[in-house]
Amino acid sequence: MYAVVATGGKQYKVEAGEILRIEKLDGEVGAEVAFDQVLMLADGDNVKIGQPLVAGVAVKGHIVEQGKQKKIIVFKYKRRKRYRRKQGHRQLFTAVKIDTIEA
Repeated sequence: MYAVVATGGKQYKVEAGEILRIEKLDGEVGAEVAFDQVLMLADGDNVKIGQPLVAGVAVKGHIVEQGKQKKIIVFKYKRRKRYRRKQGHRQLFTAVKIDTIEA
């Protein structure tokens, strides 16, 4: 059984037992998290597609880790104009372990 949930402006395909890195959520490590914006639910041959959401379905999990991803370098350059700008960025993330998909 798997579901497609929307969080942080993105969509993720989730299954029970997997660890998912998503955009930063508030909460401490070990706190319960529930995703109620379920766009699709598939259980074998039974597929429910929401318009836009599937009613009565929730995905529950708990926070495993809060952290920052690897640094990316943003470098802007214009040749022959002496224009260079270098900036680094580390995006915050939350690692969530999916416990159950409740239909």
